[in-house]
Amino acid sequence: MNLIESIQETLSLEAHSILDQISNVGPAFEKAIMLISKSNGNLVVTGMGKSGIIGHKIAATMASTGTPSVFMHPGEAYHGDLGMVKSGDVVLALSFSGETDEVLKLIPFFRDNGNPVISITGNQNSTLAGNSDVHLHIVIAKEACPLSLAPTSSTTVTLAMGDALAIALMKLNDFKEENFARFHPGGSLGKRLLSKVETVMRTHDLPVIQSDSNFTEIITTISQGKLGLALVNQASKTVGIITDGDMRRVMESKGKEAFDLRAEDIMTRNPRKICLSTSLTEAELYFVSNKINSLVVVDASGSTVGVVQIYDVNQV
Repeated sequence: MNLIESIQETLSLEAHSILDQISNVGPAFEKAIMLISKSNGNLVVTGMGKSGIIGHKIAATMASTGTPSVFMHPGEAYHGDLGMVKSGDVVLALSFSGETDEVLKLIPFFRDNGNPVISITGNQNSTLAGNSDVHLHIVIAKEACPLSLAPTSSTTVTLAMGDALAIALMKLNDFKEENFARFHPGGSLGKRLLSKVETVMRTHDLPVIQSDSNFTEIITTISQGKLGLALVNQASKTVGIITDGDMRRVMESKGKEAFDLRAEDIMTRNPRKICLSTSLTEAELYFVSNKINSLVVVDASGSTVGVVQIYDVNQV
């Protein structure tokens, strides 16, 4: 067998292992989800070795999708870290054999502390399964490892099951994009959802003209403003907008007569506006749905306070 065939075989074995798990999903999985959802504490994920590495990822996914969760190393827990487990917490214990000594040593504490235990194992007759409130059975035909020694298919299925549980909890709790952003303020999605238009809008040296400004004044203002537009203001409010595209079209249609026109003859009246407290995600949707590149930003009174362009939003 060549290397390419070996890689393909591994992927095929692990993919089929996940697919085989679909038919093995039953009432116990729903019970586990409801147990986690109704908890007033954290989901404490624990596992040893490769299962522990998978447990780290499951805990991280849970935490970022609305289910408070932490990972606890069973060895460290036995030597003091059990102090992190509160009485209202639910435990998710991972062990494919169901006989991992470091995990089994923690069961008496969980029982005494009143912590429900959900286990994920590949042996429903194991000690861990028998001492769990809910047991989730992982079934695989074989490990991808040719020696059946290195956890491969088993860890892949366990990881996928952790994702499935997390997604089910997301749906049950109606976890939305805005919630995800709150837990990911450093990510692109988080920045756009949590950042407001006021953080990126242009506020200084706005290209403002009056309704009676002549053609030359309009061109000069658009050029100096470097936004590709001019705002036609009355008092503190924008009543019209003229873009460089508007100017080109007027010159093409009017010729020399264009130089006799005033701003009020060219401007688009009642231009589209957006509140300065609008999120960047909402602003982006507004740009796209209206097929425009610039928006006038207004405060609660309707006074113009800035201009935001789609380029500004896309840079975040």
